[in-house]
Amino acid sequence: MASQSGSPGALHWAALLAGNVALALGPWSGRLADSGPVAAGFWRLVIALPLLWLIARRMGEPVSGLPRRTALLVALGTLAFALDLALWHVGIERTRLGNASLFGNSGSLVLLFWGILVARTMPARAEWAAIVLALGGAAILMGRSADISASTLVGDLFCVSAGFLYAVYLLCLQDARKGLGGWALLTRVCLLAAPVLLAVAWLRGEPIWPQNWTPLVLLALLSQVLGQGLLVFALRAFSPMIIGLALLMQPAVAVAYGFLAFGEVLGPLDMVGMVMVGAALAVARARTG
Repeated sequence: MASQSGSPGALHWAALLAGNVALALGPWSGRLADSGPVAAGFWRLVIALPLLWLIARRMGEPVSGLPRRTALLVALGTLAFALDLALWHVGIERTRLGNASLFGNSGSLVLLFWGILVARTMPARAEWAAIVLALGGAAILMGRSADISASTLVGDLFCVSAGFLYAVYLLCLQDARKGLGGWALLTRVCLLAAPVLLAVAWLRGEPIWPQNWTPLVLLALLSQVLGQGLLVFALRAFSPMIIGLALLMQPAVAVAYGFLAFGEVLGPLDMVGMVMVGAALAVARARTG
């Protein structure tokens, strides 16, 4: 546990590392699911929902009782989250898993830009560095994806769009986090987002009912329960810079199993691009807190 001085203890470090690994393994499970990609996002939320509700009850966190304005913002944020999952799961099917993980986390950069706009100030040196690294690294990775196929490049764009929507989700839920606990908020979001994903999957004509439930159960437990839960426990004990650096575990793990399980090979130029985007994400996470 944390020491009396307030520094993170061994359990916090273990939770931070394990939480990022669990989140990184989510795309693997999603790609193995025999439902459609958006339908996999629907089952991810539905399977996790009872567990999240039980944890929220156990923690004494109320699932209802928000002011009207906050409830409307939660509804808007939930819509953004549902579309984020839909786009990201479609992107996972089309692009390399390392790219999907990096671009799916690009919400940190969006929040950095948003903070600059709200403050109406010119970016500081570190922020300029993040912007340049992000744009340069993304250009390299997308150029390499275009060399593979047009579909791979489209997958990158889906994941970038998902990262933007995730930032919208975080911004909309700022006030709700003060009135609800983390678990109660996750429960509410899953409850409202699941029907949106089901509707999108149906409109796309995807197979919804799976033949093999194992990948979907793993997806729900790893991405929505274990990964989120461990990070909720760990994040309060660390500085934003440490959190940003730990975030880089996700693309690293995704690259590893993308190679081992799916034969996705990255060249030196791909690695340069990933390092540039990863560094930008770490700086952005540190600057936005």
